[in-house]
Amino acid sequence: MVDKSIKKVILLGSGALKIGQAGEFDYSGSQALKAMKEEGIETVLINPNIATIQTSEGIADKVYFLPITPYFVEQVIIKEKPDGILLAFGGQTALNCGTELYLSGTLDKHNVRVLGTSVEAIMITEDRDLFVKKLNEIEAKTPVSQAVDNLEDALTVGRRIGFPVMVRSAYALGGLGSGICANEEEFITLCKSALAYSKQILVEESLKGWKEIEFEVIRDKNDHCFTVVPMENFDPLGIHTGESIVVAPIITLSKEQIELLEDVARRVVRHIGIVGECNIQYAFNAITNDYRIIEINARLSRSSALASKASGYPLAFVATKLALGYSLDEIGEMGTRNSAYIAPSVDYMIVKIPRWDLTKFQGVSREIGSSMKSVGEIMSIGQSFEEIIQKGLRMIGQGMHGFVGNRELTFDNIEDALSKPTDLRIFAIADAFEKGYSVEQVEALTKIDPWFLSKLENIYKYTLVLKQYTKITDIPKDVIAEAKRLGFSDFQIARYVENPNSTMEKEVLEVRQHRKNLGVTPIVRRINTVASNRPDDTNYLYFTYGSEEAFKPAKSVKESVVVLGSGAYRIGSSVEFDWCSVNSVVTARNLGYESVMINYNPETVSTDYDMCDRLYFDELSFERVLDVIDIETPKGVILSVGGQIPNNLATKLDRQKVPILGTPAASIDRAENRHKFSTMLDELGIDQPRWKELTSFEEIDSFIDEVGFPVLIRPSYVLSGAAMNVCYDKDQMRKFLSLAAKVSKQYPVVVSEFLQNAKEVEFDAVAQNGEVVEYAISEHVEFAGVHSGDATLVFPAQKIYFETMRRIKRISKKIAKELNISGPFNIQFLARDNYIKVIECNLRASRSFPFVSKVIKRNFIETATRIMLNAPYSKPDSSVFDIDHIGIKASQFSFARLQNADPILGVDMSSTGEVGCIGDDYLEAILKSLLSVGFEIPKKNILISSGEPKSKVELMEAARILQKKGYKIYATRGSQRFLAENGVEAIAVQWPDEDGELNVKQMISKKQFDLVINIPKNTTERELRNDYIIRRGAVDFNIPLFTNARLASAFIQAFCSLKLEDVKIKSWDEYK
Repeated sequence: MVDKSIKKVILLGSGALKIGQAGEFDYSGSQALKAMKEEGIETVLINPNIATIQTSEGIADKVYFLPITPYFVEQVIIKEKPDGILLAFGGQTALNCGTELYLSGTLDKHNVRVLGTSVEAIMITEDRDLFVKKLNEIEAKTPVSQAVDNLEDALTVGRRIGFPVMVRSAYALGGLGSGICANEEEFITLCKSALAYSKQILVEESLKGWKEIEFEVIRDKNDHCFTVVPMENFDPLGIHTGESIVVAPIITLSKEQIELLEDVARRVVRHIGIVGECNIQYAFNAITNDYRIIEINARLSRSSALASKASGYPLAFVATKLALGYSLDEIGEMGTRNSAYIAPSVDYMIVKIPRWDLTKFQGVSREIGSSMKSVGEIMSIGQSFEEIIQKGLRMIGQGMHGFVGNRELTFDNIEDALSKPTDLRIFAIADAFEKGYSVEQVEALTKIDPWFLSKLENIYKYTLVLKQYTKITDIPKDVIAEAKRLGFSDFQIARYVENPNSTMEKEVLEVRQHRKNLGVTPIVRRINTVASNRPDDTNYLYFTYGSEEAFKPAKSVKESVVVLGSGAYRIGSSVEFDWCSVNSVVTARNLGYESVMINYNPETVSTDYDMCDRLYFDELSFERVLDVIDIETPKGVILSVGGQIPNNLATKLDRQKVPILGTPAASIDRAENRHKFSTMLDELGIDQPRWKELTSFEEIDSFIDEVGFPVLIRPSYVLSGAAMNVCYDKDQMRKFLSLAAKVSKQYPVVVSEFLQNAKEVEFDAVAQNGEVVEYAISEHVEFAGVHSGDATLVFPAQKIYFETMRRIKRISKKIAKELNISGPFNIQFLARDNYIKVIECNLRASRSFPFVSKVIKRNFIETATRIMLNAPYSKPDSSVFDIDHIGIKASQFSFARLQNADPILGVDMSSTGEVGCIGDDYLEAILKSLLSVGFEIPKKNILISSGEPKSKVELMEAARILQKKGYKIYATRGSQRFLAENGVEAIAVQWPDEDGELNVKQMISKKQFDLVINIPKNTTERELRNDYIIRRGAVDFNIPLFTNARLASAFIQAFCSLKLEDVKIKSWDEYK
């Protein structure tokens, strides 16, 4: 039973979402907090990620939006006096911080117990040397390896093992700083970079080409231990498991082989002494039955969320109960399928496919390997491998229609595309089958198991069957039924049969009608869930064509409301939309409706099966949404809380008479289509940057003669500025235009004047029938030109004229009335010297909704959902906007993971996550938020390379403050001269391509700077190259970097005027 001495527990969250540590820890942490709430334990959460569900009201008793660093965690411990701390639910961030607090004696000093797996056990799994020694004691095999902490030793070991060798860094996340090196030169480069991020690296034998197998294992205090979910990677070893397609249950190994690995897992988990959940990764040679244990995570890993959703067994929830003293026989009802005592049995298959956004970063290789680059993932459920892989490839949201039917995708060098894994390799396999390659030939080039390849070949072969028909209505029932069993969408069937060149909406509906007439419709299946409060009422559902046994979800007399989720996390659409979806679904439920969720992202809280009455873990496609509507016949569908994916379905669903709740579809189209939107602004007399719709180069040239460079090029329907670019001259412009035209053929490209030195202001609001009900006005620290998703956001806005505020409100009200908005919306403005121009308007919740809602303590999504459902809501009085504190949202970048990417901010979004911190004043809030995304207060040396005259002037005051504070300033030649002329001493350094004692590139590689400020300028080829080397060097050697003068100045002012001790340790509820 539960340990009664535990009354209050601190949980460490994972901070901002980044590559290797994404939304799965919001899910894990939320589950842990739920488990403790059931026990009546008081919970304190430290997590600066303001967009998460776990930092919402009613989840934890106290929330601190503070950096997850030893200093701040100790301050919260001193204030809150907890009995215990949980370290396993916040990814590597929480684990590293907790380990440091334990080793320094801080936890002992304050009598705080680590609950669950002991820190000693965690350290065995994290420290590679200890790990190998411990496993050798029970003769469990690990790769031949040695831990080293310097380059010399690394070389000795590398030469002894023989190339190719694998390099890994200890205590790092998602394989950061790891890779396979074919020769000594590659080895030296990687070791240098890895040692910059980790004190210890591991050099080991390469097992490239073996199978990679992953187990989620659970063990309680009574030593009851079993594998919950065995999973296998589609790709052979050599590709990080977060980068690989993962399949569960294991299909390509025999029962005996799985049992052999399960036996090893049990012995290892017992020997290390893990209590709770743990993840084991194996390399396995299926021919010889030889294995190596690659790694063990004694915390909830990326895969734990996936495994929980794949099996219906909530690992984080169960692990928390075990940490509190329960045993497995006490969780759920023994002897029933709801018991946590036995592994769940599954009668379906799942596949996880990663989502990459590599095209956003120039210079980044699309090859994937042992270091993670993906930004999100999806999970697809079904009855056959063909079905789940086709569904899954549509879900990743990169414009693919499945495994086949992706017209534009062909590969010139197919053998290269197969042998060198990239984010598109699976489509290269389809292309290979098209070009006549056999399964054996593809296997030889990819080392992917022939079982998977033969299933993929089945899909390709069926396209030949479909091509025999030329009219949709001629397809016989057995052919269409088999196509659906193999995962073909109505779109793919229409494309292979009639091959029209239109948008295909008409043909897709024709296929739908034809198969419904023939009685070919999907059935709903239910997945059994473990340890839920009401197991019989938990509806965790998916659609399939591969089974006869349908499940009929129990419905009450209540009306249902369908909420569309946000799909795979990607750059531009992340956990903030999950917060919106969850709040919407919960509000609908509280209002007495049956709430229905459609989403397929395993990392999320929205796909937690007790969040709503019915969860359809399935596609957010036009076809699938109509399938849900057929079953549910709901009061309506909410499209405005899941980001761009649901929004893009508005007009199509409207044409099918689907009741859309909130703002009408015609209004959504008027705001999304820039041409219609712009015309509307002109009619309303609202100013906007001058623009022209693109049809020919001649027209553009004459338009540029009129407005001058720079110009901004943007296509219609996009998310996060994809293919949106600022061009400074004609060559740049022509290059970008060819890219933009490819993005969406149906929608025209718009060219507009680009305003420099303008402030960007955001207006987030909720309206009812065109009347604004509540709003939030926030401003960017950076000037326009930095994408709003990357900019640092200040709320309430501090530095804009009162008159500007008044005008923004007036214009927003006009737009809301014209578009008859009911529900959430966001407008972005440019403001300069009191002139105000509208950039864009989104008739949906924006990325900043959770941030402004939490700073102002008014849940905008709850209000919006109430309005969409015609329910009463509380209208704020004007004093709500008069708050005494300030919130600042800062962006998290993952450039360290993206080798060769230029860490620079522009109109295309590149951040992977964000934090939001609250302070009593601007400087306190900015310091907290920048420390939360990994900046550190510099100790001594700072490098300034300040770019154009304008940014030199902007940094001047900051440089003076640094000098006064005793910092040593180094600067590139032009910056040093400017500083000297203005009375600031700085030491001149040589450019990367110059010889000299103080070559900046070498100084960076020796980590001689604590902070690098490099403001890019658009000038000569040489300057561009040198600037890039400085920026990239800072990222590669883990030195904090600023590329924006305004943000750098704000940070310098903050750390020079505040000491860490001055930062107040206040919980969210203390900000009134």
